[in-house]
Amino acid sequence: MRKIKFLWNCIVHMDYGELFRTVGKVHQITGKNSLGILIDVVLCGLRYGAGFNDYLLCEFYNLSDAQRATYVTRKVNNDLVRILNNREYYHYFDNKSEFYTTFGKYIGRQWLDFSKASKEDFQKFMESRETIMVKPESSSGGFGVDKLYKKDYPSVDAMYDHLKEQKIGVVEEVLQQHEEMNRMNPGSINTLRIVTILNETGPHIVYAHIRIGNSDRPVDNLHSGGMFAPIDLERGVIQYPAYDKARHTYTEHPRTGTTIQGFAIPCWEEAKAMCLEASQIVPQMRYVGWDVAITPNGPVFVEGNNLPGYDILQMPPHTPDKIGMLPRFRKFVKGI
Repeated sequence: MRKIKFLWNCIVHMDYGELFRTVGKVHQITGKNSLGILIDVVLCGLRYGAGFNDYLLCEFYNLSDAQRATYVTRKVNNDLVRILNNREYYHYFDNKSEFYTTFGKYIGRQWLDFSKASKEDFQKFMESRETIMVKPESSSGGFGVDKLYKKDYPSVDAMYDHLKEQKIGVVEEVLQQHEEMNRMNPGSINTLRIVTILNETGPHIVYAHIRIGNSDRPVDNLHSGGMFAPIDLERGVIQYPAYDKARHTYTEHPRTGTTIQGFAIPCWEEAKAMCLEASQIVPQMRYVGWDVAITPNGPVFVEGNNLPGYDILQMPPHTPDKIGMLPRFRKFVKGI
């Protein structure tokens, strides 16, 4: 019944223009017949719960049926969230000021709940600061996150009024990044996404990857041109070259020349321990993607995600054996 409901929602809400553009992209890449590709995309949706973006980004067109069955698809990830996370507790992660309060032990920086701040509160916060980071109360993918300079405004009062117009939720001091992470890219905080699952045996890390900025924006998100690569959980080193959503592979960072594969993440054991500890604070949320920054003083949280991205570690450069992440998840989640 759930599969039928999922498929019906896909049919009703699907972006058909983007579907046909995706079919066209696969045709250009493979030279295969467009109608045949469209039929295969539909069949992959029916059999594996794969969306057309899954089909393109994970290159389902190059996979056998047995290989396709090992991938975490859109439907599989939705099922994971449904099984493991209680919607009544989403607010701990969706609301930034609530997240900062709940996980205050791991935030590691001063911040202001701007939605409740008066001009006097903001003026006091800005007294010793020339730059700040601002974030909407609820956002994802780095949208609305920006680095602002006091000098760009005629007054602190004018800055306050502008941020109120933008419906900013949180104002915070600018994080300082560990010098090793700056070697990779000093233009953004290059965060780790560490995904945990809490089951009957305790907290576990399922996978982790690094996101690396590659634009003029102070964020590393893939939607803003960033790249990503998996991290070896035991050794804390980047396993493969980085990849982005434009299907480019990077052995070195184009802005710094730093070699990506084999790069050692500083404070890796501390970052893992922090995520495992934090994953038990709201036990009703058992599947969380933690975004971690490495500062000179150790790891801190940037945010937590109650709908962790599922496709990142299943991209072609990161799956040389063409086996997806589903077998890994099945070690921790029964019935998936």
